[in-house]
Amino acid sequence: MSEYKETLLVNYDMEENIRYIEKMFTYPVNQDLNKRELNIPTINKKAVLYFLNGMYNNDFLEKTLIPSFENIDNKENVSDSLLILLKNNIPSSSIDSEVNLPKLVNGILMGNTILLIEEVYVAFVIGTTSFEKRNVDKPQDENVLKGPKEAFVESISTNISLIRKQLRSSNLLTEYIQVGERGISNIGLLYMNEIVNPALLEKVKKRLEQITTDEILNLGILEQHLEERPYSIVPTILYTERPDRAVSFLSEGHVILLMDSSPSCLVLPVTFWSFFHTPEEHYSRWIYGNFSRLLRIIAIFITALTPAIYIAATNYHVEMLPTDLALAISSTREEVPFPAILEVLLLLGSFELIREGGIRVPTPIGPTIGIVGALILGQAAVEASIISPILVIVIAITGLASFAIPNLSLNYMVRMSTYIFLLFAGLWGFFGIAVCLTVSIGYLTSITSFDVPFLSPMAPHYASSSDMVFRRVAWREWMRPKNLWQTDTQRMRKPERRE
Repeated sequence: MSEYKETLLVNYDMEENIRYIEKMFTYPVNQDLNKRELNIPTINKKAVLYFLNGMYNNDFLEKTLIPSFENIDNKENVSDSLLILLKNNIPSSSIDSEVNLPKLVNGILMGNTILLIEEVYVAFVIGTTSFEKRNVDKPQDENVLKGPKEAFVESISTNISLIRKQLRSSNLLTEYIQVGERGISNIGLLYMNEIVNPALLEKVKKRLEQITTDEILNLGILEQHLEERPYSIVPTILYTERPDRAVSFLSEGHVILLMDSSPSCLVLPVTFWSFFHTPEEHYSRWIYGNFSRLLRIIAIFITALTPAIYIAATNYHVEMLPTDLALAISSTREEVPFPAILEVLLLLGSFELIREGGIRVPTPIGPTIGIVGALILGQAAVEASIISPILVIVIAITGLASFAIPNLSLNYMVRMSTYIFLLFAGLWGFFGIAVCLTVSIGYLTSITSFDVPFLSPMAPHYASSSDMVFRRVAWREWMRPKNLWQTDTQRMRKPERRE
């Protein structure tokens, strides 16, 4: 590339431009790069088109674009308005001039067609992008109970249209930032212009521009480059495949990131409540939504604390149990050869293996393997006196409760915290659980996501509509939470007292 340093700008000699582009794509060895030479008779100049296989609209290029060069009507002064001339005669949704050769290479990689014309100091980028993509379908990982049954697909343009279909506002802005040194990826940045905090927007852009890697394959990789605490089990970026959920975050002042080849979006910044809430709670009546939240918060505590409480009660605080229950537990553990904590770890590990196996095997037999495997394994282990029957119940309740946690990242965090609480309970009983719980809450309050405290607007406290553990009726949620420092914190006119 060094020998072309002087040709980083489009050269008057078209052959120099051709040599640069073909050098960058190793043409003709690389047969994916298409080259079409043509003549524009109206202006009596030779021209060359470059485009990549599989990334352009073949019908448009062959039947519309190329024939249009034969019929250009030159009513304008070519030397002053070649771009205007092309825009008036070429039926493309986008056509722009470009003088930077590396940007022309990026344009080809994005699926556009590049037009070089002899003795012209500019080239032209014509929008002909057309990727293969699947149709919009139901969400696979976030089940929809009540609401729009649409999910993102692997096309950024389709995903933006799904968002704009639900949020029809001129304040919704889209910017594109390219990342990757060798494999270029286009990141779509969406935000509400009159709501988002400008400092937050600037920090997100700066973080994206600081990424130095060969390529970003999808949003899962991008999330790991953006997160502030990569070694923490606490997630600080939300991953969702539902457009309606993305719209709700946009209206609160969050920033959304989209990318080709990813059927989802990233939401930032986020708080604990972002992972805890689901869209259906706002689609349902107040009492139904809060009942669902109550069950979910109970499920989180059951998943994290139940095995630890069992170990603490049986090893350190037997006097807290009813006499009959204590005798029943001791009788079932008479023939078990392992300590109680090892017994719990063994059964928890087995449950995790069954869960992982059910995910990886083909869908039709996955649930069958999970159910049959758990039944056979549990029954055989009890009969072999490897584990006690009451522990099977404890682990089964813990596992069932974990399925009620809606977000995958939050689910992993709670499940992994189960082992941390279990360790503290094995060392110091209920005192260890209390210490671990105190340290955990202190740690959560110290975490930030793009400068937004993880437990806000509860801790630290910010003015909001109190939509945290429980939500209020829809007409009373007139204020956006101020922990994001939005430029507009009022969602609707403050309601008067209802009779």
